[in-house]
Amino acid sequence: MSATHPIIAVTGSSGAGTTSVSRTFEQIFRREALTAAFIEGDSFHRYDRAGMKQQMADAIARGDQYFSHFGPDANLFAELDGLFKGYGDCGQGRRRKYLHDDHEAAPYGQKPGTFTEWEDLPGSTDLLFYEGLHGAAAHEEIQIWKHVDLLIGVVPVINLEWIQKLHRDRSTRGYSTEAVADTILRRMHDYVHYICPQFSRTHINFQRVPMVDTSDPFIARFIPTPEESFLVIRFANPQGIDFPYLLTMLHDSFMTRANTIVCPGGKMDLAMQLIFTPMIMRLIERRKESLARRSQRSSHVLLEPALTR
Repeated sequence: MSATHPIIAVTGSSGAGTTSVSRTFEQIFRREALTAAFIEGDSFHRYDRAGMKQQMADAIARGDQYFSHFGPDANLFAELDGLFKGYGDCGQGRRRKYLHDDHEAAPYGQKPGTFTEWEDLPGSTDLLFYEGLHGAAAHEEIQIWKHVDLLIGVVPVINLEWIQKLHRDRSTRGYSTEAVADTILRRMHDYVHYICPQFSRTHINFQRVPMVDTSDPFIARFIPTPEESFLVIRFANPQGIDFPYLLTMLHDSFMTRANTIVCPGGKMDLAMQLIFTPMIMRLIERRKESLARRSQRSSHVLLEPALTR
């Protein structure tokens, strides 16, 4: 964690909805005139699309049924950990972009499913914002989550998560239901060991719970809408959270535990705006105070030789 160079991370599984949450943060940054260095979790996959396909085939050939995008063998955990640590220390680091489709790839003259070249982060940023699978990951001596100042988990109940993934992968990527089901099964080992544990390390979790039947996600014709859902918001440390204010502002919300508030699913964006705006501004205020202290120390260092002459 760093007072001078804060890091915010939104983490969630494939199909959880972290990209939608990122748009809310973009609105906050724009409104508050903050400059963020954006990091996409997909850019820290170890292999591009063709390479991953080959690695998957090799894993199947040797009887490995667990190799997946969720685990450490397919990701650059050490590099992501190094980026977070380096940014926290000095506000610098390197990033690249994963080009998902033709639209993203066209400006770079590359094929979809490839990475851009590594590049330096912008020179002067207020914070770093990460969105992806592993913002709170841990593996052996690598503890990515320890570098993050504000950790948010986006965790739909698992049947809803699968429905969202099925609809996305079939409609935008052309996969069959059977292919998506195979991916879900292959990822389950890493899901249990590397995705789920992250949500015990997050500061706040947002879990969408549908109020319609999702018993068999593989035959669901529609994704439950936000209006057909409740949003469960859990705070790891409720101290300092103004629950009466949130209950007033989020109509029809209620509390189920001392650290948990439930509101209608359609109010997710508003809930995030209300909760995260003051948290982000506190991080920025802490950053300003840290920069001011550094400036004062630098001034004293420069003055001391003059005073001794």
